[in-house]
Amino acid sequence: MSEVKEISIGDTGARAAGEKAERMMLNVGPSHPTTHGVLRLKMELDGDIMTKVDPVVGYLHRGDEKIAENMTYNQFVPYTDRLDYLAPLANNMAYAIAVEKLAGVEVPARCQAIRVISAELARISSHLLGLGVFGMDTGAWTPFMYCFTEREKLFDLFEELTGARFTTSYTRIGGVTRDVKPEWLEKVLQFLKEFKRTVDEVDALLTRNRIFYDRCVDVGIITKEKALDYGLTGANLRASGIDWDLRRDKPYSGYEQYDFDIPLGSKGDCYDRFLVRLEEVRQSANIVEQAIANLPDGLWYAEDAKKIYAPQKDKIMTSMEELIQNFMLVTQGPQIPEGEVYFEAENPKGALGFYVVSKGGGVPYRLKIRAPSFCNLSILPDLLPGHMFTDVTTILGSLDFVMGECDR
Repeated sequence: MSEVKEISIGDTGARAAGEKAERMMLNVGPSHPTTHGVLRLKMELDGDIMTKVDPVVGYLHRGDEKIAENMTYNQFVPYTDRLDYLAPLANNMAYAIAVEKLAGVEVPARCQAIRVISAELARISSHLLGLGVFGMDTGAWTPFMYCFTEREKLFDLFEELTGARFTTSYTRIGGVTRDVKPEWLEKVLQFLKEFKRTVDEVDALLTRNRIFYDRCVDVGIITKEKALDYGLTGANLRASGIDWDLRRDKPYSGYEQYDFDIPLGSKGDCYDRFLVRLEEVRQSANIVEQAIANLPDGLWYAEDAKKIYAPQKDKIMTSMEELIQNFMLVTQGPQIPEGEVYFEAENPKGALGFYVVSKGGGVPYRLKIRAPSFCNLSILPDLLPGHMFTDVTTILGSLDFVMGECDR
């Protein structure tokens, strides 16, 4: 403890002017359920009121950007799974589109639709965890069970599509690993019917729950100006009333073909962030239904990108040309022309960006990642002071971050 002079934040008026007060230094994390991962918060408390907060990140740093510069473009796809590990299908898509833009490759309409289906199912999966855990952070256990039951059904669908439940590595530069089957699409539609009922149940359990309402309303308010100043994106930005969504405003992968609404908040408090995510999963379900109903025929990969996308297995085993092509891709990587590109996609946590520099060949010269969780967490020193210590769990849960992409 240390003695300091009179404070203004959180002062109840019990102390006379000029009277000295004691402040306590407290560490929360890096191993604590409140921080949702290996995040450390160095706090200064005046009683139950936070007066200063210093977030410490980097405990999960793996050097992904430098790793990318020492392997081929396709070899880095599994590493993108480990960024926002709650939405690997969306991470794969953002990275692949960035490299394809650099290579000047346009994937077929069917491939674009498959990627949209995958990315929106990943958004639903990620938000289900965010909503369920947020409910648990505020004292509601039942919504967590509802959300995770639906999430397990999604994992079964992911496993059937990609061969893996969690780290999928489904996307490839120039396409996706394999085509979708009609039976799988039927299962997705059936899941969405059941899922919508579950969302309504979670809505009924939390939205008008008095305890949940009191813990969230007017807590952790982020104004429009602050949201823009700190580079917030995704649901956290839209909850503050900023009408910005890359899927609509800078469309990619055919998103301009789909009809969906962008939910917005008005105050930018924890309650608005919850409501925005709750409505986003409904909109994602609508997008998936539209994509399946209008799924184009054709190939799931760019057929003319022979130096980028691996040929089909049956051709590798029967044709010398395809065998050589596959050998060159495996040993040297996709041949990307010289240049540089930046692309960002609307991921569940916000705008995930990839800046790729190529000097030609199969390995990137430089690769930098704009991690939405890193930017979203940067507001904590401004956001937390003035709140009670018990509000930390609520505010952190409402920001819905993932330390895997924050630390990279």
